[in-house]
Amino acid sequence: MSLDRGTEKGYDTLEFVCLNIVRAKGFKAMRRANNLGQDPVGRLVLRLAIPTMLAQLVSVLYSIVDRMYIGQIPGVGDLALAGVGVCGPVVTMVGSAAVWISWGASPLMGIRMGEGRPGEARRILRTGFCMLLAFSLAMMALVIPLREPMLRFFGASDATYPYADAYFTVYLTGTVFALLAAGLNQMIIAQGFAAQAMRLVVLGAALNIALDPVFIFALNMGVRGAALATVLSQMASAAGAVIFLRGRRAAIRLERGGLSLPAARKILTLGFTPFVMTITECAIQVVFNVCLNRATGGDRDYTAALTVMLSALQLISLPLNGLGNGIQPFVSYNYGKGDEVRLKKGIRFVTVIAFVFCLTIWSLSMAMPQIYAHLFSASESVTEIVGKYCPLFLMGSIMFFVQMTLQNVNVALGQARSALLLAVTRKVVILIPLCFFLTHVLGFRGVYMSEGIADFAAGIITSIVIFTSFPRIFHRRAMQMRGETEK
Repeated sequence: MSLDRGTEKGYDTLEFVCLNIVRAKGFKAMRRANNLGQDPVGRLVLRLAIPTMLAQLVSVLYSIVDRMYIGQIPGVGDLALAGVGVCGPVVTMVGSAAVWISWGASPLMGIRMGEGRPGEARRILRTGFCMLLAFSLAMMALVIPLREPMLRFFGASDATYPYADAYFTVYLTGTVFALLAAGLNQMIIAQGFAAQAMRLVVLGAALNIALDPVFIFALNMGVRGAALATVLSQMASAAGAVIFLRGRRAAIRLERGGLSLPAARKILTLGFTPFVMTITECAIQVVFNVCLNRATGGDRDYTAALTVMLSALQLISLPLNGLGNGIQPFVSYNYGKGDEVRLKKGIRFVTVIAFVFCLTIWSLSMAMPQIYAHLFSASESVTEIVGKYCPLFLMGSIMFFVQMTLQNVNVALGQARSALLLAVTRKVVILIPLCFFLTHVLGFRGVYMSEGIADFAAGIITSIVIFTSFPRIFHRRAMQMRGETEK
């Protein structure tokens, strides 16, 4: 065992020496994208963040375009929209496997690249790919037999279940493509190729937009057509990601071979926090649906309105999630390198961008909430409900968006434990009890208000905790590097 470790260290040392020789001449693959350790911080962060933000914004078209078309199905549009809305938490739960693996693998890849250990970075990439395949097959085997009780649990009624089942059954058949597309895209971003990742997302979204009206209306497939269009578009994105990572342009190439158990354990440990954050989003949507059904007697207009508001929150938050994804390569690489000065400059820069963006979008959402209803529903009654209560639902979103950005930075630094604690605080400690309480006191209005209040409170707490923890994190990393140098 000691001989194996020594041999591995020897290979890593050799790779480190070779890497520095390559750096002296120019790390070609990296320079074609972004030099994470040397490019000016402001311009680098923007080059990473803007394509990733645009990609996140475009990616939401997978669900938004589906819902826009589904809401226009003659005679059953609102009922079908409510059914697809029920699928939201389950689809999120299935996709959480990609979040778990990609957000475990990507920061680790970045840190190892910053440390000058490309061999370890390749092992992490290969292991992440194998885990995405395994998780997708496991998800299909587990969820397909249980889809009816799961959809019923998440709020499907007798009226909405046929539409929820039709959409979800088709979607499940393409689970492997959904996980590969999302997971591998993040690993491309981790190498500094944000623009390439964006192109793959745009490819999938464009295909989805083109196929939706064909399958839904021309072929009269309804919600099944919407799901099929999504599956085919995800297949195209996944194929593009594999081709890129296998090609010569990738800084860290996807090689043949099995997974590494030590790398798998590290991926699962670090990625557990974003995974739990995603899963708790499912729990929140369940609570929303349960409380709303109790307060309204299952009125489908209020359920459809909630689907619209959740879609609006998703639409305006995804660019911020993209900002967090975009800054991750910079943060992880420079943390691995031990460059505290660049880290602080980058974190300050991205925090200012996040706040300005959030303030702008929040102001527009408060002024024109009806725009979201017009996007997702043709019903006048649903539009009226959204216009009246969407400002309450989104009133704390500005702090929620800042919280998202800072939590992504925290995960990129490898600080999974504190990020998990903060996420659980917002969703489990504050939001869920608040929703039940306010619904009891205020009826259905309490459902819409609880999101805004919890977002504002949790955002304040997160900002204070994370900013006060940065000096300790940087000091601990400096001590680690000093110890490695002395050895």
